[in-house]
Amino acid sequence: MEGLKVVEIEKCKSDIKKMRDEMAARNTRTNCPCKYSFLDENKKLIPQRDVPSYPKYMLSQETIEALRKPSFDVWLWEPNEMLSCLEHMYHDLGLVKDFNINPITLKRWLLCIHDNYRNNPFHNFRHCFCVTQMMYSMISLCSLQVKLSQIDILMLMTASVCHDLDHPGYNNTYQINARTELAVRYNDISPLENHHCAVAFQILAQPECNIFSNIDQEPFKKIRQGIITLILATDMARHAEILESFKEILDNFDYSNEGHVTQLKMVLIKCCDISNEVRPIEVAEPWVDCLLEEYFMQSDREKSEGLPVAPFMDRDKVTKPTAQIGFLKFVLIPMFETIAKLFPEVEEVLLQPLWESRDRYEELKQIEDAMKELQKKKNESLATEGSTIMDTKILLRFARSML
Repeated sequence: MEGLKVVEIEKCKSDIKKMRDEMAARNTRTNCPCKYSFLDENKKLIPQRDVPSYPKYMLSQETIEALRKPSFDVWLWEPNEMLSCLEHMYHDLGLVKDFNINPITLKRWLLCIHDNYRNNPFHNFRHCFCVTQMMYSMISLCSLQVKLSQIDILMLMTASVCHDLDHPGYNNTYQINARTELAVRYNDISPLENHHCAVAFQILAQPECNIFSNIDQEPFKKIRQGIITLILATDMARHAEILESFKEILDNFDYSNEGHVTQLKMVLIKCCDISNEVRPIEVAEPWVDCLLEEYFMQSDREKSEGLPVAPFMDRDKVTKPTAQIGFLKFVLIPMFETIAKLFPEVEEVLLQPLWESRDRYEELKQIEDAMKELQKKKNESLATEGSTIMDTKILLRFARSML
């Protein structure tokens, strides 16, 4: 298992290297291919391979149990295995039975989902799997099937699967500043999240991929609206607004209040979307490298196109500790502390790893600062020595000229 994990991480690093080379080759071109390539006319929103080539792996009991835990190692699995794990989740939660989902249609839908995630360093199919697996584990950990309806569970799982479909690897800020097709189409309002929703329902519009085909019109409308609401909630520009709204209802939270439940679901998908640091360090850290690489690819392009560059994405300014400390302290920990007020059982499993991760990155930052200070003193010392040597040479020249 450890060997497989190392191989998968190395494959990821290899893919990132190829992307770097492609980016370097594109620097001489005038247009970013990601700007206008969304949903090309010749891109089919149907599975590129049929079900027989996607066998359902027999998951061991050990895997089934591990799948319910936030500590699940997402680097151990290749795509078809991840598809089987997602398929198992839908069966295990009773969604296939309760919503009369055709098992073959479920397979085709998952295949099509896989094919419509791009090969980005971070926003790729493995990230989709991570988010969905964390949602599945939170449903188990927080006993959400007891507290929420099955329609709510279906919304949470399906929104998690679809939440980054056809992500181009360049965030909303880039889309808006570069005036891309998506930014124009969606009037600068959550362009990517709106796009993810659109692609999700274009896939579901294909009869062979429509897992909701046996659901009546009125429940379907509710499910569609719920999924759209949840995917749009993953726009980090809305983070403070969503979290504050949830805090306002927390003390009087009522599971019979549909508005309260919607607020909860929005916070749950946000937690899952940015939950990598909840996982063990050996699982979480490769994701930091992937995210930074995607950031650096964007900032390099922004520099080449004369667009504003965010400091936290600039390879010349950011390091792993500086990137993670602020995110942990001001985004992740406060959000998980808030959810822990409603579900105290998450504190040990989800919050404790975040506190430990924060402390570890702060220690790394101290080491990093100490090394910088040492290098600075060394450079100053060399400069002083160089100046003394230069002064000595000038004096010697002057003395020779006087003789």
